[in-house]
Amino acid sequence: MGGERALRVEENLGEGYVRLRVAEAERRQAKHDVRCVEDAVIEMLRNARDAGARHIYVATSREGDLRTVTMLDDGSGIPGDMHARVFEARVTSKLDSVRMDRWGVHGRGMALFSIRENAVSAEVMSSAPGKGAAIRVVTDARELPERADQSTWPTVEAGEDGALACVRGPHNIVRTCCEFALEERAACEVYLGSPAEVAATARARAASTVDGSELLFLDSLDSLPVLERLRAAADAADLRAQAAALGLEMSERTAHRIVSGQIRPLRGVVARLTHRSAPSSGPREVDLVRDRRGLKISREDVEEFSRTMERDFAVLAQRYYLSLSSDPKVRVGRRKITVTFDLEESD
Repeated sequence: MGGERALRVEENLGEGYVRLRVAEAERRQAKHDVRCVEDAVIEMLRNARDAGARHIYVATSREGDLRTVTMLDDGSGIPGDMHARVFEARVTSKLDSVRMDRWGVHGRGMALFSIRENAVSAEVMSSAPGKGAAIRVVTDARELPERADQSTWPTVEAGEDGALACVRGPHNIVRTCCEFALEERAACEVYLGSPAEVAATARARAASTVDGSELLFLDSLDSLPVLERLRAAADAADLRAQAAALGLEMSERTAHRIVSGQIRPLRGVVARLTHRSAPSSGPREVDLVRDRRGLKISREDVEEFSRTMERDFAVLAQRYYLSLSSDPKVRVGRRKITVTFDLEESD
């Protein structure tokens, strides 16, 4: 016991007072910095943002008391020899830039250390300079609490300045991601879902920088950016293996469902948060399967085409901060096919 005390205490001042060693003081501060799972999530989001990520994918699941949060991004990445050290105290890549945002000071090199001190495990699953990052954190609800309701989405309202803000709903992981996404919508887009949903979304939306012919000469998909590996997976078995390497666990059956398109890509958090269903009295999509004007297209192909149009629309969405209010509508005419993109009013 005395040896353990010596490791924590620098000086005994008498009458019950001691001066803590720096490491012990940092450990206690770290415990205080992250008081719940939602605190850990916001710190991970801020790290991804500060790494220059334009797209951040948050996969979360719970089994018993264990909560797993895996975050994928297309930011600047982490060198291999720093994968473990980024979780040490005072380690930061922001030597000349400490940032103040609505959540406080960021850039002290304490965020990932604080998370690790409060988690069952925290690890960089995969990352390299210029290739983004995949980080997985596992917490125990008995040690690090979380909101009881983790499924309810908040409601939003526009303030006097026109800015959207979350006004009602539990302060859960969903709301944490929503508030961050609204605050940082000009800088990055956030996606939130289960590991399978995130894998399907990253696979569908990742903007590949490698064409099919180049893939033939790759020794391993590990040389690709993190998000592109899911897109480049050749089949369900390959997808499952790539997803697991990034911290996204799923069954082989689920991987098959993703490859076959049965699990649809997620909307970005902001689009999902502000989505309003079209009134039932509005115009309906033409049923191309039963259309009698000569063109016959299966409903499955229409849905796939609509998803493709939604992915391609992301180029404009990112540049002009647009959000779709519903899926692209595909209509057929005698000599034309029309695709309509309905935008959110706030855009």
